[in-house]
Amino acid sequence: MLSYDIKDINFARTGLSRIKWAQSQMSVLETIKKRFETEMPLKKIKIAACLHVTTETANLMVTLKAGGAEPVLCASNPLSTQDDVAASLVQDYQIPVFAIKGIDQKGYYDHIGRVLDYEPHITMDDGADLVTMVHSSRKELIGKIIGGTEETTTGVIRLRSMEKEGVLQYPIIAVNDALTKHLFDNRYGTGQSTIDGLLRATNVLLAGKIMVICGYGWCARGVASRARGMGARVIITEVDPLKALEAVMDGFQVSKIREAARLGDIFITLTGNKNVISEGDFLAMKDGAILANAGHFNVEIDIPALRELAVRTEVVREGIVSYILKDKKQLFLLFEGRLLNLAAAEGHPASVMDMSFADQALSVEYLNKQANSLSKKVYSVPQKIDKEVAFLKLKSMGIEIDELTVQQKKYLNSWQEGT
Repeated sequence: MLSYDIKDINFARTGLSRIKWAQSQMSVLETIKKRFETEMPLKKIKIAACLHVTTETANLMVTLKAGGAEPVLCASNPLSTQDDVAASLVQDYQIPVFAIKGIDQKGYYDHIGRVLDYEPHITMDDGADLVTMVHSSRKELIGKIIGGTEETTTGVIRLRSMEKEGVLQYPIIAVNDALTKHLFDNRYGTGQSTIDGLLRATNVLLAGKIMVICGYGWCARGVASRARGMGARVIITEVDPLKALEAVMDGFQVSKIREAARLGDIFITLTGNKNVISEGDFLAMKDGAILANAGHFNVEIDIPALRELAVRTEVVREGIVSYILKDKKQLFLLFEGRLLNLAAAEGHPASVMDMSFADQALSVEYLNKQANSLSKKVYSVPQKIDKEVAFLKLKSMGIEIDELTVQQKKYLNSWQEGT
C-alpha cells in the first residue's frame, strides 16, 4: 500500500480541481510532460522532494512521474502545505506525500526523514533542509544519490557554504540562479503573492502607509514595486551598497533599519538572514506596527526577543498575534514570521511557477544524463535550459521573436570588423 501522512484523504476532490486549474496555467510544464511521456528520461529514478506542497508543485510531481520517475514529496515549510493538494496527490496520482499544514517542528523533520527512507537517486530541495539531513544524520544515502536541485536563494547560500567548506557530497543545480527563475518567479511571483498574503491576512489599506522592506534582492524588488504601485511609501534597508544604490536609483528611500523602525507602519523582511529586525527595532516602532516575513525561514524577525519584550500576547485575527509591550504598545506579528505569501495566501501564480518548475524538470533530466561528469559542486542551470524555458513560455503566449542571421552571428563572433 502507498505510504503517506496527510491531514485528510477526503480533501482530495477539492485538491484535484485546484491542481487541474493550475495545470491550465502551466503550459511550459505541460509541453515538457508530453515529451517526458514519450521519452521516459527518468525511468525508475527515485526523487525525494522537499518543496512547498501547492497546486503548482503537484503539477511538477505529475510531470516527473510522467517521465518515469518515482517521486515522493514532503513540505519545505510547516505553514505552506495545501492539505487538499496533498490528499489529491496521494489518491489521484498515487504519489507518496508527507505533509500536514501547521505540523510542529518534530513532525516536520520526521516527514523529511520519511521521504529519505525511499533512498532517492535525486534530491529536490527548497531551503536545503533535505540536503542538510542527508549530510548530517542520513549519510548512508550519499552513495546512492547522483545529484540534486535547489529552488531558493536561502538554500543556494547554504549549499555554497557547504561547497566552500568541502563537505558537499554530490552535485547540486541551483535552479534559483536560472534567469527564468529569479528574474520572474522571485520578482513577479513574490511581488504579487506577498502583497496578496498581506492583504488577505490584514485587510489593511496600503495607500498612504509607510512600508519598510528589508533587503533589495529580486524578491524584495518585486514587493517594493507592487507596494509602491498600490500607494504605499516604501523605505528600503540594505547591507549591500550596490543594492542600496540601485534602490535609490529606482526612486526608493533608503535608510538604516533603526531609523526606518521609527517610521514604518508595515515591515516585511526578504533577506535570507537572521535577526534583521531585532530588539532595539521593536522598541523604536510605533504602536500598531505590522511585522511580516517573506524570506524562506522564520528567523529574519527576532521572534524570541519579541516574546521577551512582551508582557502578554493575544490572537487578534487568524494568523495575527498581538505582542503587547510594557508601555502598552502593540506590535502585530503575522503567521509566526513564516513565509507570508504561502502561510496567508496561495503562493505564486501558476503561470510564473510554470517557468521555475520547468527549470526543475529539465535540470533533473540533465542531472540524470550528466551526473557522472559533474563534480561535488553547486552548478548554475545550463544556459541552454534557461533559453529553452524562455522560448517555450513566449511560444505559449503566442509571441514570436527574431533570430540572428548568418551575417549577424559572424559579426558577433569576430573581432576583425569594427565601425
